[in-house]
Amino acid sequence: MSKVVIIGGGIIGLFSAYYLHKSGWEIDILDQGDLSDNCSYGNAGMITPSHFVPLAAPGMVEQGFRWMFNSKSPFYVKPAFNSELFGWGLKFLKSATKKHVDHSAVALRDISMLSKRLYWEFDRDSNIDFGLEDKGILMLFKTPKFKEEEQHMAEKAANLGLDAQYLTPDECGKLQPGVEMDILGAVHYHCDAHLYPNQLMAGLIKYLEVAEGINIHRNTEVIKINHNDGKVTSVSSANNEFNGDAFVVAGGAWSPGIARLAGLKVPLMPGKGYSFMVPQDESKRMTIPSILCEARVAVTPMNGSIRYGGTMEVGKINNQVNMNRVKGIVESVPKYFPGFKLEVPQQKDIWFGFRPVSPDGLPYIGLSAKYNNLAIATGHAMIGLSLAPATGKLINDVLNETRPAMNIDVFSPGRFQ
Repeated sequence: MSKVVIIGGGIIGLFSAYYLHKSGWEIDILDQGDLSDNCSYGNAGMITPSHFVPLAAPGMVEQGFRWMFNSKSPFYVKPAFNSELFGWGLKFLKSATKKHVDHSAVALRDISMLSKRLYWEFDRDSNIDFGLEDKGILMLFKTPKFKEEEQHMAEKAANLGLDAQYLTPDECGKLQPGVEMDILGAVHYHCDAHLYPNQLMAGLIKYLEVAEGINIHRNTEVIKINHNDGKVTSVSSANNEFNGDAFVVAGGAWSPGIARLAGLKVPLMPGKGYSFMVPQDESKRMTIPSILCEARVAVTPMNGSIRYGGTMEVGKINNQVNMNRVKGIVESVPKYFPGFKLEVPQQKDIWFGFRPVSPDGLPYIGLSAKYNNLAIATGHAMIGLSLAPATGKLINDVLNETRPAMNIDVFSPGRFQ
């Protein structure tokens, strides 16, 4: 039996383990933490074929500069004398073009639709209850500018074969009668779905470790990657060495440091996001997740509560909670949902995590250019949970040298080399 060592126990590493184990590989998962609070735990829980436009898109550069001077804004790049940030920023600027968006749309649609199908297969086969629901998401807008943009986006979605429907405020109200909305309209992406990330993560870890007997090594930081003659031979922690026939770097925002141990460059910056949960008011029950377009805030009903999340702070990894960012989320919600009067949560009730953001807004999925047995699976930014099953399946295809379930050339880990 061949053995694979997966570096990273987040949602991408776990689903890579799931599919590789199903195809007969022996698995070791190594994670620097205890797997109790990886990035996907605080995710908005949305599965989003509707997100076929990468972060690096026309308009984001100008908008980003405007937001840099607003401490409550949804997107922020912290200025710093940092060569990695500078290099990332130049690549972002170069990628933020219409040509890049058009080139990426089909691949993002295909991987998202594959992932959604695989989530339903996993729901059926694993018997894990993780709150998977197929109700779509609502893109809510309040201004004529965003109405025009969202209608245009819905047309593009329809041209890609995605199910998107423009709704008037009255039509939105009929979908959730108890929820008052102050909006100009919405687009309902019936192609989307949602789930409860905390139950998914806990259930998947238990399934892999207990039911399938996969070795998960917690608090095991990789400090050395050993290689010979174009192949990785083993990786080392402070106390152990792990041999394998193949290796996967799935370390999320920490992936660039792991890749450097093998002499590889994986351009990527951490993008800090925040979320918090509030119990549902049964008289104002929300059933369909929403994205508040102007505010860039995600609102998702899950497990009897509502999770509110947003912001993208691009900068170094740190454990500071920027309360102004959280206040920005809190203050935006009643503008769309007048009946939802939120209090700023206490700091202990605020979750934050670091999304791995590539400069062109596309994930890295595939073999490294330098080693024919080292795969890279990272850089998914805000859609890591959404794309996790598809990414795991594609990594399985690559390492088994079978034809991938879709064309993954656009996700090549060596595209910036």
